[in-house]
Amino acid sequence: MNKTELIEKIAAGANLTKADAKKALDATTTAIKKALVAGDKIQLVGFGTFSVNKRPAREGINPATKQKIKIAAKKVAKFKAGAELSDAVNK
Repeated sequence: MNKTELIEKIAAGANLTKADAKKALDATTTAIKKALVAGDKIQLVGFGTFSVNKRPAREGINPATKQKIKIAAKKVAKFKAGAELSDAVNK
């Protein structure tokens, strides 16, 4: 499912116009992004949790040259599915 299809599903499910559904989706993703940038955790009970994890610097290997390279530390966005979502997917 792409963003356009998701907007159509939101519009149909919430009885909104596609324009309003797009605004709602954009506002939601922006709010989640801003919270993660600020280091906050977003918990949606029954759906899941968005958080930020820190990956330490590490050593890797360039597969083309087989040379060792340094991979810098970075932060990554993480999503952990909630119990209701996990149960729904596994039915």
